[in-house]
Amino acid sequence: MAKAQELDLVEIAPNVDPPVCKIVDYGKFLYEQKKKAKEMKAKASKIVIKDIRFGPHTDEHDFNFKKNHAIKFLQEGCKVKAFVFFRGREIVFKEQGEILLLRFANELEEFGKAEQLPVLEGKRMQMVIGPKKKL
Repeated sequence: MAKAQELDLVEIAPNVDPPVCKIVDYGKFLYEQKKKAKEMKAKASKIVIKDIRFGPHTDEHDFNFKKNHAIKFLQEGCKVKAFVFFRGREIVFKEQGEILLLRFANELEEFGKAEQLPVLEGKRMQMVIGPKKKL
């Protein structure tokens, strides 16, 4: 039947019993599949991560300023990676850095959820906060 119509016999679902086949133009079939895959890729959400850097002795005004930026980022749908950078002998103040990050996550509770608790990696202590899902 496919040769009579000058088209190709394409196997659509090979795992089903009996296998499903369709009589179509194979070139057009491939083109439509690539087009569907491209559309799906374009619709996929891209995750953007914004960094916010603190020092272990960050003052109240700087903390609030950075918190407001983080709120804006979370409302846009971006993830926020907050980290405390320890220079030189500041590594002694690890507890202060952890308290600062936990306070930061607590203040952003209504806008985002902490995906990762503070973790010390080398000279940085970092945590990731993801946006809350919109209803």
